[in-house]
Amino acid sequence: MSNDDLATRLMDDMDPRLLEFIRTKVNSFIKWDLVRFFHDNPHTTDTAEGIARYTGRDVRTIEPELQQLVNAGILQTSPLNDLTVYTLATDTDTRKLINTFILACDDRQFRVKAIYHVIRGMR
Repeated sequence: MSNDDLATRLMDDMDPRLLEFIRTKVNSFIKWDLVRFFHDNPHTTDTAEGIARYTGRDVRTIEPELQQLVNAGILQTSPLNDLTVYTLATDTDTRKLINTFILACDDRQFRVKAIYHVIRGMR
């Protein structure tokens, strides 16, 4: 068995729901930051500019990522005057999955595996 096969086997050894969540929804470090931000501030409803300010990122960088999180069902948008505001999805299952992911991130081994999958998905 090659080292690549062993690494893949070791890295794939995680809760399949979380592995799928990372591969399909939180597949960039920006999205990871945004999910953590909304998890830590679940009642936030703000514009991309406000979210960029709070997360310390450039608005041009996070706007496409916010939209992808909306498309993935993690965030919701609504109009406010002539602006678009983002908020965490209200779906209970989605919120539970986000909570499970954030709690799992407290474990160093899980974080290493999650980082591996984000980087692998960016190739």
